[in-house]
Amino acid sequence: MMHRSVSPAPPAAAATAMRAALLIQRWYRQYVARLEMRRRCTWNIFQSIEYSGQQDHIKLYNFFSFLMEHFGRSEGVCVSPPASLVSQMFGERSVCQDEPWEKHCCYTHIQLPDGYSGPHLTFPLTLSGVTELLHAFRNKQLHARYVLQLLGKTWTLLRLMPNISTVSTGTHTEITICGDLHGHLEDLLLIFYKNGFPSAETPYVFNGDYVDRGKESMEVLLVLFAFLLLYPHDMHLNRGNHEDHIVNLRYGFTKEVLSKYRVHGKLILELLQKIFSRLPLATIINQKVLIVHGGISDQTDLNVISKLQRHRFVSALRPLRRWDWPPDPEPDEDSSVYRRRVQSLTHCSPLRRHTPTHTARHSLHAGTGRCVEEELRERRRLAEDPELQHTHTDADEWKQIVDILWSDPMAQNGCVPNKVRSGGCLWGPDVTHAVLDKHQLQMLIRSHECKQEGYEFCHSGRVLTIFSASNYYDVGSNRGAYIRLGPDLVPHFKQFQASRSTRELTLRQSVGRTERSALQALKMQLFAHKSALIREFQEYDPERAGLVSLEHWAVVVEKVLQLSLPWRVLRSQLVSSSTQDGLLHYQDWVNQLSVLQPNTEIANTSLLETLYKHHSNLESIFRMIDTDHSGLISLEEFHQTWRLLSAHLQTDISDAAIAELAHSIDFNKDGSIDINEFMEAFRLVEHSRAERTAE
Repeated sequence: MMHRSVSPAPPAAAATAMRAALLIQRWYRQYVARLEMRRRCTWNIFQSIEYSGQQDHIKLYNFFSFLMEHFGRSEGVCVSPPASLVSQMFGERSVCQDEPWEKHCCYTHIQLPDGYSGPHLTFPLTLSGVTELLHAFRNKQLHARYVLQLLGKTWTLLRLMPNISTVSTGTHTEITICGDLHGHLEDLLLIFYKNGFPSAETPYVFNGDYVDRGKESMEVLLVLFAFLLLYPHDMHLNRGNHEDHIVNLRYGFTKEVLSKYRVHGKLILELLQKIFSRLPLATIINQKVLIVHGGISDQTDLNVISKLQRHRFVSALRPLRRWDWPPDPEPDEDSSVYRRRVQSLTHCSPLRRHTPTHTARHSLHAGTGRCVEEELRERRRLAEDPELQHTHTDADEWKQIVDILWSDPMAQNGCVPNKVRSGGCLWGPDVTHAVLDKHQLQMLIRSHECKQEGYEFCHSGRVLTIFSASNYYDVGSNRGAYIRLGPDLVPHFKQFQASRSTRELTLRQSVGRTERSALQALKMQLFAHKSALIREFQEYDPERAGLVSLEHWAVVVEKVLQLSLPWRVLRSQLVSSSTQDGLLHYQDWVNQLSVLQPNTEIANTSLLETLYKHHSNLESIFRMIDTDHSGLISLEEFHQTWRLLSAHLQTDISDAAIAELAHSIDFNKDGSIDINEFMEAFRLVEHSRAERTAE
């Protein structure tokens, strides 16, 4: 049998083929690099807007805490109506009492309707009962009777748990660690599908932030609590910064519960407050790996954290005050333990409370300004007086909790206030090494930050961030991930993407889709700051020609929005027209932002812009005022809400403008306003091209 030989390609042809391959390779690398740059820029937009919202929320709550401290508890002093409203919003509630949950909830009196076709629970729970619950959540809802019963038993169990859970891996056992879920039930079910249900053979640690943002936060909680009751030694739940009823007011969980459980929603929310305050704060694996939600600071002390009474901190957004809690069943002999202090959520010295003076009779603006000066003087005096340091106990404990729930790592050495979030701290590699070495630990696993790949190492591999909510900012924005940790304590990662449509997209399609969503969110931010943008542009346009350079455009938008974004890179996508010889017609550009239109009309444009700029703050105040969770507030409460916002922003909003706004939204003229209808009426929507052309 004869074999035909193949002659080699001519040298010139081989060289040409090699050059072509190199050119294709170079082009592809540049193509991927450009996509990666676009993806990172998109990521920065989403993250900057998210953190800006957190800053607004914490500043607003700090303002309320200041009012409560200085005006809300005055004896024999006439306080202003807004301060009285704050007292109503944050006054003592039955949820603070550690009473038996059966008496508090009375679920036994709740009857199941005849037509109820949802899942039924029997206690003690069984694996078949829990799996039935999982399948039912695809299209049905658990009845409030079972919800309250399950939550009550969860609270009873959590009361027995320590502040820091300790877990050991057996010779052949791996522990699965999951990060933020944020109401993404689909992600949780996918994790269970890939990794198995919690059990003695498959133990889990979930690291907080189970709720808010996603639409199925309640279902996520019920599934996790059900497995906790089923396998209390193999299911471990840490508290996150979103396990906080004040945070839930802004980020959606409160609204979700009230919409799903209209009759018993208030009871459910009150019991959840008790549960959140009882969640453990940390988990340690094999005495070598520390798991906390946010991170650490240079003051973190696990010995202090292990001994504090965590249930007293119902909200981590403020330290305790002496009227917040009744005496504990086993009080400390030192009564100073119950003296509370108001602090900013960032790292600063405690503020010492003083008895309000007659300045509280003056206007809120004047009173607040004078009290701030007095507080600064009092801070200095407190810092210089060693005899007063023993009164810091509660503030120190509160700071320990805030740091582990809110902090983020940074590349530089040191520990500084976390101004990006306005909460916790930013800590460096030196702090990581010091704290871990002090407690003889090898690694810190934390969550709290969305990562594009679902996980990320820093600090020479000693800090690991894990995030388990895929498609967090938008479909295709990020992968989720979880960790499997064996006896060797070497983490193994499993990544996933819950959305099937995302998995079918090419890289270019996925980046493009996410980029459009991010730019839309950014345009909404620009629209809400139109007046401020015009004022700043005019500073660079003394002749009022209506023109500024593109360089000055970038300076102005950063100064107004303060998002720390690469505006020069974004310029081509945000400034597509209105340019002439390198100059921008800024008035035309701002007018183009008006393609984002409200769902309703109002004559007072200044009030309208304030509404959009502080839309989330308004909703937070409304839901704080709605103490009975009815979804309705009175016209007087509506007026006081705007007075509070005006005082917080230090701007003047006339009563006439507020009255006009109230009249425009009180559709049935019954003297009350539906919160959901109000917020929806003033939600920004983008008109389609056809609608804009028709106009």
